[in-house]
This record gives sequence, structure tokens and C-alpha cells, in this order.
Amino acid sequence: MTQQSRPYEFAQRIGGGSGLLTGWVGIPDPISAGHLAREDFDAIVLDMQHGQLDLASTIGCIAQVALAGKPSIVRVPVGDFATASQVLDAGAMGIIAPMINSAEDARRLAAFTKYAPLGERSWGPGIALNMHGVSPASYLSGANAATLVFPMIETIGALAALDEILSVDGIDGVFLGPYDLSIALSGGTLDPTHADVEKAIDSVAERCRSHGKRAVAMAGSGARARHFIAKGYDLIAVGPDSAQLREGARINIEAARRA
Repeated sequence: MTQQSRPYEFAQRIGGGSGLLTGWVGIPDPISAGHLAREDFDAIVLDMQHGQLDLASTIGCIAQVALAGKPSIVRVPVGDFATASQVLDAGAMGIIAPMINSAEDARRLAAFTKYAPLGERSWGPGIALNMHGVSPASYLSGANAATLVFPMIETIGALAALDEILSVDGIDGVFLGPYDLSIALSGGTLDPTHADVEKAIDSVAERCRSHGKRAVAMAGSGARARHFIAKGYDLIAVGPDSAQLREGARINIEAARRA
């Protein structure tokens, strides 16, 4: 068996308030994902829910990110657990699943993404075996621990069911979505710094610690990511690639035109 890849070891690095940072890719271009992976991120999220990625472009992005020695985590479309299995087979090291509002939703997610005895994931990780340099037997014995599954906490129902969701075997933590949660908690206002969202940020971090699981969140900016790191979150997204692309252009345009 060849040496395991660094992405395959990602689960060993995240936890205990690790404060790791992830890039966020929605542009369906593997080359773009590969460039972002060469920066000092600890992981790259590939967004199939609100980004423009389809299955083919996601698989291409996973490969480019792996070439940079980084793990890919894929946010799948709502309820699309079959795609979650496919991208794990293609070498993704984690899944973010939106609109998980109950323990039953979480159990269905775990069934598609974890092998027995935790779930019912079907065997077929040919690309993942090649990418990570592991034998079939080694992958099977280690995949449940190495591939991380994060339901999103982004609704009032999910927040109310947080302990039940975290108690599900095969769920490795949760991903806090402060933007959707702010709409729900404020009655229709987009404000990820709303006081009720801040309470949820604290609650998710505390409950994850209590259950021995990981707390993950979208910050939206580097400055806001510092806030989540201080709260003890394990993995924080600093913002989508499209926003970073425009911000980089804006900084250089302003520098060029500055008197």
C-alpha cells in the first residue's frame, strides 16, 4: 500500500477548537479551485447547493484540490444524499448537508455516507482509493472516521433539535449557517451578527464540545472568522471564491487609482 495522502488525514487535525480555515468554491472550474487550494487554507469546500458546480466539475475540483495536498468537503444540494455518496467515492473527505432539521434527517444522511455498522453506504470508492493511496481493506476500515459528515444548522427546527442531531452515530459535527439562521430568527432580516444568531453561535459551540463533535461555520470574511475562532470553532469558511475574486480586483483597482 502506498503512503496515505494528507487529505486522508484531515479528520485527525480538526477538533478541540482547532480554528482551521477553509476556502469556499462555487465557480465550476477545477483550475480555479486548484489555485485557491495552493493558498494557506486547511481545506476547500465545494458548493453544489448555491454554487454552480455539477457532479463532473466537482469531481474535477476534488482532484485539483488533492494535488495541492488539501482535503475537499462538498456541500451537496438539499436532500441529495446519493450525490454525497458519489463525491465521497471520488475522494471528498467531508460532506455538508443543508436543511437537516431532525435526528431522522441526520440518520438518513449518515446512512448514505457511512459504511456499516454506522450506515449503509454502498461500496465503490475506486477514485478515492487511487487518490489517497490506500488499499480497499484499509479504506473500508478507516473511511467512517476519515470522512466527516456535517448537517447544517440553519433553521429554527434544526437549532431546537441540535442535541438530537449531534447524538446520531455517524454525524461528526454540525455546520452553522448564520445567514439563513438570521433570516429565520429575526423574522426576515439578513443579519448574521443578530443577537439571536450570536446566542446560537455560542450554543452550537458549547453543544458540540459537550458531544465531543466538531463545530463548523461560514464566517463570510477573514475578520469575522476571527470571531468564530475565539468561540472555539474547529473549521471556519472565510467567504466564497466569487467574493474573494471581486475583493482582490477592488483592492488592486483602488491601489492603482489612489492619488
